Amino acid sequence: MSSKFSFRIITILLTFTLLTCKNHKEKEEKETVKILPYIIYILADDLGYGDLSLTGQKKFITPNIDKLAEEGMFFTQHYSGSTVCAPSRSTLMTGLHTGHTPIRGNKEIRPEGQWPLPSNTQTLSKLLKNKGYTTGVFGKWGLGYPGSEGDPLNQGFDRFYGYNCQRLGHNYYPYHLWSDQEKIILKGNEGHKSEQYAPILIHQEALNFIDNNKEKPFFLYYPSIIPHAELLAPESYMKKHLGKYEPEKSFIGTDDGENYKDGPYQSQKNGHAAFAAMINLLDDQVGEIVDKIEALGLSENTIIIFTSDNGPHLEAGADPDYFDSNSIFRGYKRDLYEGGIRVPMIAKWPGNIAKGSKTNHISAFWDVMPTIAEIVDFKTENKVDGISFLPTLLGNQNQKQHSHLYWEFHEKGGRQAIRQKDWKLVRYNTKKNGNYQLYNLNEDPSENTDLATIYPEKVTELKQVLESSRIPSEVFKFQQTQYKGEK
Repeated sequence: MSSKFSFRIITILLTFTLLTCKNHKEKEEKETVKILPYIIYILADDLGYGDLSLTGQKKFITPNIDKLAEEGMFFTQHYSGSTVCAPSRSTLMTGLHTGHTPIRGNKEIRPEGQWPLPSNTQTLSKLLKNKGYTTGVFGKWGLGYPGSEGDPLNQGFDRFYGYNCQRLGHNYYPYHLWSDQEKIILKGNEGHKSEQYAPILIHQEALNFIDNNKEKPFFLYYPSIIPHAELLAPESYMKKHLGKYEPEKSFIGTDDGENYKDGPYQSQKNGHAAFAAMINLLDDQVGEIVDKIEALGLSENTIIIFTSDNGPHLEAGADPDYFDSNSIFRGYKRDLYEGGIRVPMIAKWPGNIAKGSKTNHISAFWDVMPTIAEIVDFKTENKVDGISFLPTLLGNQNQKQHSHLYWEFHEKGGRQAIRQKDWKLVRYNTKKNGNYQLYNLNEDPSENTDLATIYPEKVTELKQVLESSRIPSEVFKFQQTQYKGEK
């Protein structure tokens, strides 16, 4: 055999080997993209633990949300990040509880928006984007005014549509919304017109996002404004509920003047019907997202999580006692009792999460980042307070447990709370050195009996844990009243 012929054979074999390796690598890369799950996180606004038929709501039903639980897992002891909007969302995005997360209160920046997340913040959206995900947020942001370092497009999101500002998110027929960093004027809502219901506009953009990104992994963050603030629903939904919730509750709000559609709530004669109608719409929108995923053939590779940012509110004529919105739990939004922070949470992931399963695992918003990190295999650059609950989702027994959970709230004189296993320590009027309250949640989930004087040694023990759980913030300090302009 000649040397030229041998060289030719070797060259052919090397070329074949290189092409085979290249094709194999490309195939592996494509398969890696395929196995990265689509992630949808739906966050209701001020939905109470008892506002779902699956958690005991008797006055209306939530069939689509109930179906999520039938096809997935319900968390009975899941906690929001805070008892109001912005800090709750901050814990979700950062994996840090309110003793560490940058945004700890609803502090606004006029004319529009809230105090921004710092530019160097480690956020879930940034980490997922670095992993190759297309990221989108549709709904209410509240973590940085337009164009600021906290703007969603500066915090790892490729697409944003909705309300940047929580104050303007009080109004369901706003004068404008934001599409990325472009202000979209809603001409149908000019003056006193109410023709463009914002949650419907936002929902359609979210569905478009799914359509436009169905070929690659995406993270869809869907922070709805329902059922917070104004009690207003489209006429088609109101018709289905009028007259069903007597005696009705009326509310006289702001229907004209310079503050109209700038935060204050509009009037509503039929508050009960409006609230039920809004939940009806939210439930339908959850169903439409699920239907869209199924129609595109993405269901088997999609994780859907549904929860709420805090407990039920008392504003704009809302009547949580009539609907038993906080179930057996004491307190409402702005409370650090269970009614203010314990929220329903459902996770669906076909083939991975057992259908119709329930868990008593104690978890919170700051666990979402490490959970998703474990699922899609990325590492957080900075330390987080959360613990992955992926073992619980998969039905494994080796689930790590929190040593404790911690919350702080900066309005109403300051409030703090800590949960350690079955024990709950609550402190109100922090600014005035208020007393500590102690509850055993296993025996007293409604927090009716304060055990502080009976178990003073437990109070002392938990007080030390509470005090070591926070780093003081120069921006967010305990206040006697709420931050101006925020509700």
